[in-house]
Amino acid sequence: MLLAQTGLLDGRRATTHWKLLETMQAEFPQIRVEGGPLYIQDEHIWTSGGVSSGFDLTLALVEEDYGFSLARDIAQDFVMYLRRPGGQLQFSRYNLQQTATQGPINDLLAWLLENLTADLSVDKLAEKVAMSPRNFTRVFTRETGASPARYVAEARLAAARQRLEQTHETLDRIAEQTGFGSSINLRRLFEKQLNLTPGEYRQRFHCRKMA
Repeated sequence: MLLAQTGLLDGRRATTHWKLLETMQAEFPQIRVEGGPLYIQDEHIWTSGGVSSGFDLTLALVEEDYGFSLARDIAQDFVMYLRRPGGQLQFSRYNLQQTATQGPINDLLAWLLENLTADLSVDKLAEKVAMSPRNFTRVFTRETGASPARYVAEARLAAARQRLEQTHETLDRIAEQTGFGSSINLRRLFEKQLNLTPGEYRQRFHCRKMA
């Protein structure tokens, strides 16, 4: 918000913590506020969605200026995972936050996060809020900052991460309980989004490691 007050963000894409998105958009309409990404680069200006995503932004800056190897070493030293993409949604690790503020989409998100194993296709989700698939996709994307498919994928990923951190369940069990269907699908998205296998993630971030 302080950066917004300086005018440096005028006409630029920017993000902030999800709790401040509406306030920032209302007070600074000249800024193209986006609620989805962890961090955003617009030319020489970078913004992040919170403290933890600031670490991701920092690693991205290090990698851009000094290369992958140094960024990887820093991530390992701080027990972080490297290359959590800036476009990844602002999901809390332990509490999947709803990003819509009111209306049917907000109610749908509450249901969605409790029913990750259900059929969460666009057609089915649109049907639950009595919208056409096309209109639903437009409204959902506007209110959450992500397409329905992307939101579902990252909600499932966040739920899988929490189980990997807090339980000793098998990958097959976690995949089944979080809607991935198979450990192959879970592993594929993990490697794409986090640059780690589920096994590597568990080894690094399981709660016993935090004790």
